[in-house]
Amino acid sequence: MSRISLESKLVTKTNPASPLSEAYRTLRTNILFSSIDKPVQTIVVTSPNPGDGKTTTIANLAVTYAHEGKRTLVVDGDLRKPSLHYMFMKSNRAGLTNALFKDNAWQEIVQETDVPGLDLMTSGSVPPNPNEILSSQRMQELVAQWREHYDVILFDSPPLLAVTDGLILSSLSDGVVLVVKSGKTKLGAARKMLNQLEFAKAKVLGTVLNNKKSGRASGYLYAYGH
Repeated sequence: MSRISLESKLVTKTNPASPLSEAYRTLRTNILFSSIDKPVQTIVVTSPNPGDGKTTTIANLAVTYAHEGKRTLVVDGDLRKPSLHYMFMKSNRAGLTNALFKDNAWQEIVQETDVPGLDLMTSGSVPPNPNEILSSQRMQELVAQWREHYDVILFDSPPLLAVTDGLILSSLSDGVVLVVKSGKTKLGAARKMLNQLEFAKAKVLGTVLNNKKSGRASGYLYAYGH
């Protein structure tokens, strides 16, 4: 997918008054109320398979948090096929992998977007062993530092059924949002994904049903809660 077509999907930035943008704001509100006892600060967004719309979902969700006045960091944790830098039209020359290998302090790598209050940590170069570095002590240290600096941290994860990276990221988060695509995601795949997260003791906040043609926010609806 081209850089232009990815950036054009950032509807909460380009058309914040649209019904679709309102749907993303409702998604943000539902996450807030999904865990009353413990505030949700770190969130992983993942899907069963490629092309389900997780990156579009997390980018728009991040914009809604920033619009609300939250200091927000969106992290491209998909170290196999990163795309958040295209969405926000930023360089991916240095990113998460550089911070993990201590090539640079994360403060030197993180990039401001043109949405006030929203920062982006791109993936950086694609490593040969993503799951190993995501499960490292250094990754835990970075997340702890981000928790001190930001109100909300969002992680874009690789598809859950393809690799274990998403399960590793879920162990570092307060909750997981699942994205499934109407007419594409098979029920068996969705159940397998939920079973994997349950086994990993991840807290599933809810499920976004993507590409459902219905209602005013045609294109994206969400079914929330588990």
